Amino acid sequence: MTAPHLHLPTPFPLAKVVTIATVAALALTAATAVAYRGLPSLGAVRAAGVPVRSADGRIVGQEVAVLTEAPDVPPPITRSYATKVIVNLEVIEKPMRLADSVEYTMWTFGGSVPGSFIRVREGDLVEFHLRNAANSTMPHNIDLHAVTGPGGGARASLTVPGGESVFSFTAMNPGLFVYHCATSPVPMHMANGMYGMILVEPKEGLPKVDREFYVMQSEFYTKGKYGEHGMQTLDMDKGIDEKPTYVVFNGAVGALTGDRALQAKVGERVRLFVGNAGPNLTSSFHVIGEIFDNVYGEGGSSVGEHNVQTTSIPAGGSTIVEFGVEQPGDLVLVDHAIFRAFNKGTLGILHVTGPENRTVFAAIKGIGVTAKGGQ
Repeated sequence: MTAPHLHLPTPFPLAKVVTIATVAALALTAATAVAYRGLPSLGAVRAAGVPVRSADGRIVGQEVAVLTEAPDVPPPITRSYATKVIVNLEVIEKPMRLADSVEYTMWTFGGSVPGSFIRVREGDLVEFHLRNAANSTMPHNIDLHAVTGPGGGARASLTVPGGESVFSFTAMNPGLFVYHCATSPVPMHMANGMYGMILVEPKEGLPKVDREFYVMQSEFYTKGKYGEHGMQTLDMDKGIDEKPTYVVFNGAVGALTGDRALQAKVGERVRLFVGNAGPNLTSSFHVIGEIFDNVYGEGGSSVGEHNVQTTSIPAGGSTIVEFGVEQPGDLVLVDHAIFRAFNKGTLGILHVTGPENRTVFAAIKGIGVTAKGGQ
């Protein structure tokens, strides 16, 4: 495993970096002690049949990860072996659209909110390069929930403006995982947009579908009211009180509507990789006009439920849902805590084109019915 190291730019005071790193290390140590208090012994865990995994180290070649911006997803992995995957990700702080005529200075992984989608295979050795843009105002790091190791990589990846950190890990557990910044104060970094998703495909791969999309829910806590024009900033008191001004998909109101709506055709199978960055709320994810044929609960690697109407996604969690589309029209993605959808922004569209099947659905009579019997 590559030893973690930290490249420091000359102008940044070393004493300040040491102080930041020390505080972060103490916080992580305390959190770990609390987390493990009262857990069963390793022997008891083994006796209960819980695997203690190890990296077998059989790595063939290397490749640079293809990263995509939401709602796009990198192509499925077709190789049948583990390889070394090099991930290059840069933290960029920049003003971005939050809603019409509303801007917010986002702290991003890769220049977008949510951050770049990362796709690797179970067993891959991931060499992670985290850079922090020279004009950033804060040190940043990354905690990937797919990592088995201290802080999910947070301690090893603390990176000052203009610097770079490198660490490696083996992707031992398949599933869909959240990643986020874990630099103190963690809620501030997350509330400003620092989160994304990493998919660890199982060795046997996922079933083939026609469309895959990346959707991530999150909250923004602004000083101004919902829709108030101009540049907005973080209201920490609203965050502490868990009263978001905005609850959105993919970083902004309307990010999945209009020209940005998701697209599919009748007869296709769709897979949604859905995350919930929080930082506070649980999502009640629902697609109006569809039923989830398969749900990989909490982002795990196997289908846990079929024929599901709404699935819960905890803050810092995920799910994978699959369904076939049988009828044209607009399917509406919502958080079914419904005020969030219609009054805070958690609403998107999957636009389906193709021939009608009146056996599946037919509008017969009513004010919304056209002369031809459609809608």
